[in-house]
Formats: sequence, structure tokens, C-alpha cells
Amino acid sequence: MQGPSDGAVQRLSHARYISFVKSFHKRPTTVRVTDVSETTKNGRPIPERVKAELLDSFDEELELELEDEHLEGLFDDIAEHPSVSTLDRTVYFKELFRLQRELVKLQDWVVHQKLKVVVVFEGRDAAGKGGVIKRITQRLNPRVCRVAALPAPNDRQRTQWYFQRYAEHLPAAGEIVLFDRSWYNRAGVERVMKFCTDDEVEEFFRSVPDFERMLVRSGIVLIKYWFSISDEEQNLRFRMRIHDPIKQWKLSPMDLESRRRWEAYTKAKEEMLARTHIPEARWWIVEADDKKKARLNCISHFLAQIPYEEVARPPVLLPERVRHPNYARTPVPDDMHVPEIY
Repeated sequence: MQGPSDGAVQRLSHARYISFVKSFHKRPTTVRVTDVSETTKNGRPIPERVKAELLDSFDEELELELEDEHLEGLFDDIAEHPSVSTLDRTVYFKELFRLQRELVKLQDWVVHQKLKVVVVFEGRDAAGKGGVIKRITQRLNPRVCRVAALPAPNDRQRTQWYFQRYAEHLPAAGEIVLFDRSWYNRAGVERVMKFCTDDEVEEFFRSVPDFERMLVRSGIVLIKYWFSISDEEQNLRFRMRIHDPIKQWKLSPMDLESRRRWEAYTKAKEEMLARTHIPEARWWIVEADDKKKARLNCISHFLAQIPYEEVARPPVLLPERVRHPNYARTPVPDDMHVPEIY
């Protein structure tokens, strides 16, 4: 199966972009401002400026979504691979923003109660783990919720206790850590690609239940997700990345080799889930062929795992700016300005 021509991709991407922007921005935005007579520095009325700010906030998600729209469109003209998403875009955005508001409440509760939360995201390459992580962290405080995506171990780390380099990233009180792949590398990629011995794999399976029980006993809330996609869907996503220069960096030689060893990865995954699914830290399977549904389902489930309440915040009052009659702002030299080409 061959991909579409560059010209077809550009025409399709442009058409989808225009359609998507129009459908997203045509919905009315209600803004209430007490003093409508005020204007901003550039003369725009305050309500108009606030509405523009809200739309700019929505555009953060729009920019992420356009990447997926672009990828999904690359092969829409191929009958064997119709679009898999059955979720209406309006419903998707409405639910996503609602869930993200709840994530902010959960974040405040984690800080208030000094909880320690670890979420493990595992799954095949191109299963959509990164997309969910982006939507979780998008509107949270990075000092509270951070991502741990470890590179391959260096020579020194290879001589350490296997779990040592992961333990360094565990949360303190009031923190959430999202592991974009985790210590389960040993049961997956390391095992399939022969980066470790059979004895090391067996030792991992003996050790990991005790390691995770120890984390839970220490007060860590441990949640583990496996993102499951079909053989056909992974093949399609890989092919789309090959034809998209923006996404090609995601295709490492290891990713390409994983396609060839699909069945070996399946066997490794099945044994991993069977031997590490314990009451203290069970696995949760996210059906991920439909990326939009997978994001909403995973975030909704994550929120349900930690009972939380809205933390009351004291009213925030903006103090009056102190003004001095002799204050003058020093002009910035012209050669220090970034050229305004837009």
C-alpha cells in the first residue's frame, strides 16, 4: 500500500485545518465583565480581550488535535482504513475540558492532602500513551505533576539495582509522577530485543510484586495502565508517521523492529500482565484503537481511582499597582528586539 502524494497530503491537511478551525471557533463564548467601559492598552474592549484569551487557551488543545487530524487524514482516502473515531468532536472537546477541570481539582487535593501518586503508562509503540499524558499534564502545575520518561540506561546504571534509576523519580508528598514507560521495560522491550538475559527477566518477575507492594506500603498510590491497540491499527499509525515529516522522529529503529516482532511482544505482554497483576497494584487495560475515546476513558478512570474534594481557595485580590511620578520605563534598544515578522 502506497501513501498519498505530497500534494494530496498538503491539500487534505489544509482543507482539514480550515474546517476544523471554523467548527471550533464558531461556537459562541460568553464572557461577563463588570466594567465594560474599560479597554486594554491597544484599545480593545475588555470583553473582547477576555474572549480572545479564552480562545487562545482552547487553541492549546487545538494545536495538539491538529497533529492527530493531520495524521488521520493521510490515509482517509484508502477504503481499507476508514476513520475509526466515532466520537463527535464537540462531545470530545466538551468532555476533555470538563475532565481537565477535574484534574485541576485532583491536583489541588493531592497537594492539600500531601498524597504521593504514581501512574504507569505502558503499551505498544504508537498506542497513544503520549497523547493521554499530554492531555493530563496540559493544564496542571508542572511542579506538582511531572512526567518521567527515562532514556536507555548508561554504563553506570546498568550496574545498579534494576529499580534504582526509577526509584529516583518517585514522588514526594504532594506530587504526581506519570511514568511514560517504566520498570516494565524489562518485561517488554528488553526481553524481546535480548537486552537482558532470561535469568534477569525471571528475577524481575520475582522482584516486581514485592517492589510495588513496598511502594504502596510507603503511602504511594500506584496505578498501572496498558494501552492496547490492534495489529492493523499499529501498522496504520506507523505508516502514517513514515509519511509525516513532523512525526518521523518518533520512529526509531527499535520501533520499526517492534513491528516485525509483533507476536513476540504479544507473548511477553501476556506473561507480564499475568505475573504482575496483583491486588495492591493491578493492571487496567485501555482499548486504544480510537485515540479520542482512549484519552477520555483513561482520564475519567484515573480521576475515579483517587477520592478527592474541591479545595476551597481564598479569594484572590489583585493589588493596586504602585505608581511613582518620577518613574520612566527605559526604552529597549532596537537591536535587542525579536523581529516581528508575523
